[in-house]
Amino acid sequence: MERGDTSEEDEDELKEPPPEPTRFGWVQGVMIRCMLNIWGVILYLRLPWITAQAGIGMSNKKFSKQRFSIKASVIIAVMILLNLYVSMSGMTWVIILLSSCITGITGLSTSAIATNGKVKGGGTYFLISRSLGPELGGSIGLIFAFANAVAVAMHTVGFAETVADLMRENGAVMVDRTNDIRIIGIITVTCLLGISMAGMAWESKILFFVVIMVSFASYIVGTIIPATPEKESKGFFSYKAGIFAANFVPGWRGKEGSFFGMFSIFFPSATGILAGANISGDLKNPTVAIPRGTLMAIFWTTVSYLIISATIGSCVVRDASGILNDTLSSSSSSEGCIGTACQYGWDFSECIKNGTCAYGISNYYQSMSMVSAFAPLITAGIFGATLSSALACLVSAPKVFQVHNTSTLSLQLYKDKLLFHICYLLSFVSALIFFLIVSLNTIAPIISNFFLCSYCLINFSCFHASITNSPGWRPSFRFYSKWLSLLCAVCCVVIMFLLTWWAALIAFGVVLFLLGYTLYKKPEVNWGSSVQASSYNIALNQCVGLNNVEDHVKNYRPQCLVLTGSPSSRPALVDLVNCLTKNLSLMMCGNVGGPSESAVENACSESHVKWLNQRKVKSFYRGVVAAELRSGVNMLLQGAGLGRIKPNVLLAGFKKDWRSDTPQATHSYIGILHDAFDLHYGVCVLRLKEGLDVSHPSQGHASVSIDAELQPGTVFQKKQGKKTIDVYWLFDDGGLTLLLPYLLTRRKRWARSLRLHSKNVTMPVGRKGVCPTTLYMAWLDILSRDLRPPVLLVRGNQENVLTFYCQ
Repeated sequence: MERGDTSEEDEDELKEPPPEPTRFGWVQGVMIRCMLNIWGVILYLRLPWITAQAGIGMSNKKFSKQRFSIKASVIIAVMILLNLYVSMSGMTWVIILLSSCITGITGLSTSAIATNGKVKGGGTYFLISRSLGPELGGSIGLIFAFANAVAVAMHTVGFAETVADLMRENGAVMVDRTNDIRIIGIITVTCLLGISMAGMAWESKILFFVVIMVSFASYIVGTIIPATPEKESKGFFSYKAGIFAANFVPGWRGKEGSFFGMFSIFFPSATGILAGANISGDLKNPTVAIPRGTLMAIFWTTVSYLIISATIGSCVVRDASGILNDTLSSSSSSEGCIGTACQYGWDFSECIKNGTCAYGISNYYQSMSMVSAFAPLITAGIFGATLSSALACLVSAPKVFQVHNTSTLSLQLYKDKLLFHICYLLSFVSALIFFLIVSLNTIAPIISNFFLCSYCLINFSCFHASITNSPGWRPSFRFYSKWLSLLCAVCCVVIMFLLTWWAALIAFGVVLFLLGYTLYKKPEVNWGSSVQASSYNIALNQCVGLNNVEDHVKNYRPQCLVLTGSPSSRPALVDLVNCLTKNLSLMMCGNVGGPSESAVENACSESHVKWLNQRKVKSFYRGVVAAELRSGVNMLLQGAGLGRIKPNVLLAGFKKDWRSDTPQATHSYIGILHDAFDLHYGVCVLRLKEGLDVSHPSQGHASVSIDAELQPGTVFQKKQGKKTIDVYWLFDDGGLTLLLPYLLTRRKRWARSLRLHSKNVTMPVGRKGVCPTTLYMAWLDILSRDLRPPVLLVRGNQENVLTFYCQ
């Protein structure tokens, strides 16, 4: 046998370990991926148009005249400060810098959360769910995945627009421009789906990056090269101070012609910052790669946006006809000429007056292609940027959907490869639905709201984790501020409503719906979230604060220590006390275990709490280990509770076997009641005709097995109908005998069940050291024997519990 075992071990050692999946560093895995996702359709097709609308720069006087609502006062103040800080920057630069501020602060918050522990697959969903818990994490994870799916549609629209324009320039039209874009887009999204499912997405990243960088170089060279007459007719005159001055101020046009209209269209171009975090499971060292790669990507893309907006606004006029004959002759007067081009020998007055100008940065979305040294390179850059961004979003969305499902937060209907394909299909269908809108200016504001919602939650996660002061919050990335994260979260919410209020309401409505669903499902996960830490802080502060609250009879609550042993062994006792204390006061189930190893394990087992939760009983559980039952109960009487939240009423079951048990056991039982009185407890003893203990052992001092699924019914769970609670109050013990039945009648099942008698019987108390224990037990036995209904013997400890005694 030994030789056989040795040979098997040798075979195991000779087996090669399974190859690890490819892991990426911070450059290729995060920075390049983020930059490719940020450099999307907005950069090439909308940034020149936004520059024409908002202007490169504007004076404070102009700023004060723009169309802002009172609700935007906080955001306006931030923008004014930015405008003062960068004197040569303007509304376009303010839009870029404001977007970069939001994404930059979010990047800092993401870096702090990502470096606080091991980051696995799921990206944004993983970060938020592990910080704020599964409830908010699950809802915002689906929102972010859906936003990525819609972003696929936005980038594909940009690609399809470019292809359709190229076809029209060469006389190739399938149906009309709108339907041509739809046809091209559907084919493109389908091809991207095949590429992403085949796992070929990474191989194309470096190629896309090189193509985009070459297109940038072609654009910069094109701005320096002197303009040809054909380009001048389309509004390009190379660098001119007059063009810069004219484009420095805003020129709002159309229904989107406002600051927040332009911001809503531009902001999706800054939302690729989480592309690296979304594939955190594929990174070599996520805690290093995510902060470094994300922040570097934000910096370089912001610089590129600022450069392109400044250069395009210095070279191209807002309006041009594209007609070579619209020149100013040397003999003609320029007095009636309208527009900046008049200074450079061109007259576009007619198309400006009629609103028919086809070129210029206000009218021609392909202005960067027109400016560049070699237009096909810009077209290649558009293809690279749009396809890479669409591909990144199409990969990210299914990953979040998949991790969301496998972490027990959703329906869990699908597993493994089937789940993989269904997540991709869900993302594909979502992208197609929104792609049919076709209008880039309509899709962009919708995406902006969803991404702002995600960024709001990320920043709030960082703030919440920091404010709880949990010892488990130890991010290695220190360059963040909890208050800056909170400010950014608030700004995101404000901007959401300023951009598109109905989309903001839909986003928050979806979050609340998914939050309610997750709370209903109650996933059995424990991630050590900041919400758990906050709950502890709140509970601790409230408990300490109760030390300053003086006792008063009006605020008296029966706080019950229930000697259940294992709670599952005496369900009737648990249910009765639950009727008295539910949503009202403290209930604590006490269990005394013997010195044996099994009894110790049973007393400290978490299965007792699971059983109580399964029964929907709001109770604490406390188990102790003692050589004797009486000494163990004494520990509970003296040590249970915290501050003013401690038991003042002891409830126990009647010792039905007192005749057959040893005299020492009976003496110990009566001693427990006397100890409770000595420690200023009220005492209650419950007796049922059929007994309380449903387990085989007869004492709570013994070990029993617990099955959380086993939930036996009791008389106290049933609706009582027209039955009555008979109260026999003989002795004024402070009013506890009257208070407890009154509390029962506050429950629906006990309503209209109270009947008061003026005598017989408050629980008698034998004199300590005078009345024999067997005689006292005989009294209690005779009082409660052979009665069909449950009998509760109650005796207060002279503490006034009724407002009748209140002065």
